Amino acid sequence: MMPPSEFVVNAIVLGLGATALMDAWIWLRQRWLGVPGLNYTLVGRWVAWLPRGRFLHDPIAATPPVHGERVIGIAAHVLTGIVFAAILLVFGGEAWLRAPTLPLSLMVGIGSVVAPFLLMQPGMGLGIAARRAPHPGRTRLHSLVTHAMFGVGLYLSGQILSWMA
Repeated sequence: MMPPSEFVVNAIVLGLGATALMDAWIWLRQRWLGVPGLNYTLVGRWVAWLPRGRFLHDPIAATPPVHGERVIGIAAHVLTGIVFAAILLVFGGEAWLRAPTLPLSLMVGIGSVVAPFLLMQPGMGLGIAARRAPHPGRTRLHSLVTHAMFGVGLYLSGQILSWMA
């Protein structure tokens, strides 16, 4: 069994690597397809209102801004990536770290789309799985592909860690 400190360090490294690859994908998608990226300011606004007892906003853009909301949004984005990397380590353990596999990485990556579909999008006023977005199907597809890229990032980061061990 992996010592807790090693687990945390591995989750951080995997989460940062996977989140960086996902963000690179979002940047490329924006340049190639003109698809807007995630607005971290609005994510931060949503997160900042949670401890104030407000989960649902209709829409989040109409909710009053909060000081530091962009930084809060970026931090929430990165921390979420680390949490999903930790979930991967819970299921894959040391064996996965020694020999990372793409299927488990993709399962966690694609599975992580549950967070925006069932929490963030409804909370920000878009409804479950962005059903109130202007183009819900397109929004869902972009979310799925983006989260699959997060899974690829978990795998590639795991490969780097395994080579370094």
